[in-house]
Amino acid sequence: MPTFTAPDGTPLAYHAAGEGPPLVCLPGGPFHPAAYLGDLGGLTAGRRLTGLDLRGTGASGVPADPGSYRCDRLVADVEALRRHLGADRVDLLGHSAGANLAVRYAERHPDHVDRLVLVTPSTFAVDVDVPGSVRAKTARLREGEPWFPEAYAALEEVAAGRATSASWEAMAPFMYARWDDEARAHRALGTPWRGTEAAAVYGSEGAFDPPATRAALAAFTRPALLVAGELDLNSPPEAVTSYAALFPDARLTVLPGVSHFPWVDDPRGFAAAVAGFLGRRAS
Repeated sequence: MPTFTAPDGTPLAYHAAGEGPPLVCLPGGPFHPAAYLGDLGGLTAGRRLTGLDLRGTGASGVPADPGSYRCDRLVADVEALRRHLGADRVDLLGHSAGANLAVRYAERHPDHVDRLVLVTPSTFAVDVDVPGSVRAKTARLREGEPWFPEAYAALEEVAAGRATSASWEAMAPFMYARWDDEARAHRALGTPWRGTEAAAVYGSEGAFDPPATRAALAAFTRPALLVAGELDLNSPPEAVTSYAALFPDARLTVLPGVSHFPWVDDPRGFAAAVAGFLGRRAS
């Protein structure tokens, strides 16, 4: 697996697959290993996917300073990867929590981003509110599923601030359009992250500066694509629509029948949307 060195000396690794111009991919979680991104529905047919294992995850090293897990400080790792790749501009994709890092990078290094793709994005970096009523409405689209009663009860526990590890686990079926063997296998690619030191630091004080990020995105002249899933209660279409409005040049795609991992739920539809935006046909 290719490696490079962060400015503070931490060894970092990335997954590289496919042919074509690089598409730098920032995983969510936060701190899921990049392996769960797979080939992003077949995007490797026209792009060289470059999935960064954030420090402390996957094949990357553990930093000496735990404070470097904070989202804004991870920007330096993304910039080090760009330099390592020898690219003046990169196309940048962030999934879920990785979207926070992607926009913080675009905020600081707008001249090094060609096109920006945010997939079912977390909205913490830009302070777009997701009301509980919207999450509940989205969740109720799944009422006919056999797992729904337990999962919805867990959602209510989370909303009430009484979340446990069992609550998060019970909610897992909401994250996929079909809670089948494929979804369970995909979920197993991620490592437990809630309650870890890295996850606690990621969004800690100073990690986000929404007014500054919003101002930077308003001035961001490169094209952006935001992808939402109709069934995604984590990043509901209403929230992603508000997020897209922060950009002067943004395309919003809401994929029907899709939840938080659209390349798992609808690989062809997802790859077609992203490849079309990037100017290449999906296979």
